[in-house]
Amino acid sequence: MTCVLAGNVSAAETKSPVHTPAVTAKQVTFGTIKVDDLNIAYREAGDPNAPKLVLLHGFPSSSHQYRNLIQALSGRFHVIAPDYQGFGNSDVPDPATYAYTFDGISETMEKFLAAKGFDHFGLFVQDYGGPVGFRIVGRHPELLDWLIIQNSNAYEEGFTPAWDGFRGALWKNRSPETEKPLAAFLTRDAIKSIYLHGATHPELISPDNWESDYGFMQRPGAVRLNLDLFYDYRKNVELYPVWQKFLRERHPKTIIFWGQDDVFFTPQGGEAFKKDLPNAEIHRLAGGHFAVEDNLDYIASNMIRFYNANVAKKR
Repeated sequence: MTCVLAGNVSAAETKSPVHTPAVTAKQVTFGTIKVDDLNIAYREAGDPNAPKLVLLHGFPSSSHQYRNLIQALSGRFHVIAPDYQGFGNSDVPDPATYAYTFDGISETMEKFLAAKGFDHFGLFVQDYGGPVGFRIVGRHPELLDWLIIQNSNAYEEGFTPAWDGFRGALWKNRSPETEKPLAAFLTRDAIKSIYLHGATHPELISPDNWESDYGFMQRPGAVRLNLDLFYDYRKNVELYPVWQKFLRERHPKTIIFWGQDDVFFTPQGGEAFKKDLPNAEIHRLAGGHFAVEDNLDYIASNMIRFYNANVAKKR
């Protein structure tokens, strides 16, 4: 019996060669590169010869928030989505000795994009992606081909009451007492609510989102670095006039997607961009902070249409 079975296995091996999968351009790949002595993780997809598109993530997420959008866009663009230092699968330097600021993140991301050969690109910004991305293209406007804004604020009227503890307390006097209420945003329940608040189709929103984000929040130093960024966010507000001037003077081709029931940013925050970008195309979405989660096909298809109609033929 042993001999017969051995013979059958040998015959099967002869008839069924081992399949080696090939990686296609549309598949999402994962990598890390060293920038500023930090391992910066990223997701990437698409033909390297296609138009380049950068996706910058928001709080409290990472490039994971773009996992589906990257796939949906990879047939038209060469897409990349990095994790900032302290987020996702990138290194988390100790906040006791490393300063977490939006200036610092933007400088590291600028070097990351240069190292990856992204010398001009479309820029998709969501939440924190705005403060990071606007700093980069403000320093180097020649990098920007076109702009996609999704619930990323640059106007005073964009703040919801969720910011009261930041603006009325932490930013005026940082202390353990003013930090404590805001640390509640870093709990599992709070992160879950950020994803689900305003979602039209909560059944489309994977629990992997908040479980992943909360898992990363358990790493040493993660709570502290997020509180550092909460405090540093006040400097973003100080730069709003600078970014508005940039938009007004450079008038990049812009498409805006705005979830109308975002826990952090009001619908008025989306409308305000029209003051400086009167020709921007704006799409008001039934959704929340992470509107891509349940508006994926709509956002992806309109991005491709907008690019083909307004950007591709101009280059």
